[in-house]
Amino acid sequence: MWDKIQIFGFRALWNPEIIIITLALVILYYLFTGPFKHKAGLSEAPTKKQKISMYSALVIFYLVKGSPVYLMSHIMLMAHMGQMAILYLLTPILIIKGIPKEWWNKVFNASGLRHVLSLFTRPLMALVMFNLLFSIYHIPLILDFTKSHITVHWAVTILLLVFALFMWWPIFGPLEKRVEIKPLFKLLYIFGAGMLLTPACALIIFADTPLYATYSQPDAFMQALALCVPPSVLSGMNLGGPQVFLNMELVSDQQAAGIIMKVSQELLYGGILARLFYNWFQSENQRGIDPLPQDLEQQATVERG
Repeated sequence: MWDKIQIFGFRALWNPEIIIITLALVILYYLFTGPFKHKAGLSEAPTKKQKISMYSALVIFYLVKGSPVYLMSHIMLMAHMGQMAILYLLTPILIIKGIPKEWWNKVFNASGLRHVLSLFTRPLMALVMFNLLFSIYHIPLILDFTKSHITVHWAVTILLLVFALFMWWPIFGPLEKRVEIKPLFKLLYIFGAGMLLTPACALIIFADTPLYATYSQPDAFMQALALCVPPSVLSGMNLGGPQVFLNMELVSDQQAAGIIMKVSQELLYGGILARLFYNWFQSENQRGIDPLPQDLEQQATVERG
């Protein structure tokens, strides 16, 4: 695959525009959490963990939307689904954890955003809306349309990312007053998220014919490539469809794509479930054990007196 996609050139493979955007965001985060943090409303710099989370999110953003992975996502449905899993299931968690609490307070208290954010970060609303939009996006007609218009493509990418942030907010949001879900119910929340994502994956896994024109028909395929390959490079090319780059049947690529998304989701959600359960168990255990020694000590003091 790597040798074959070299024909598209450096710009298509490494996307300099996304490099510039990513570097700009890295620099802005560094400046406004470091030298200019007081001007940005921060009383202290973010912790090391917060910085690692934010910088990791930005690096991942470039890898999935600017590196050769982005080009491959227009050729192989497997690459596309792997890209989606990373961008919408992992990156939002890192962003939420990486942005300082004081900034989140300002965002949630902004007059134009307060009511909107209050509505869409409610657990049930956040859970249903992201998974609904994700499923709608993978309807063949919708996906093929978004892959053929650059403006629509990026608008849908940003929309899904925003609603992915909403979905993860009840679990990882740092503002206590903005989290309306109890620790134990977070376990049910993650379980529900996994169930709601299943229909979209099942649609792709069990289909016995190619669903998406973008990944099967030559004209739609070339139109999708135009999202990341300069027109001057594509002009004169007659590739004949994604089959040129694949060593498998189109249906096999499609089925593998659904499996990749489902397995990625199960692994990530499983890790989160384990962590949430551990934290909940520790919290309940601490609550039940800690008061006992204090009570006994107070009783002993009274008896000695």
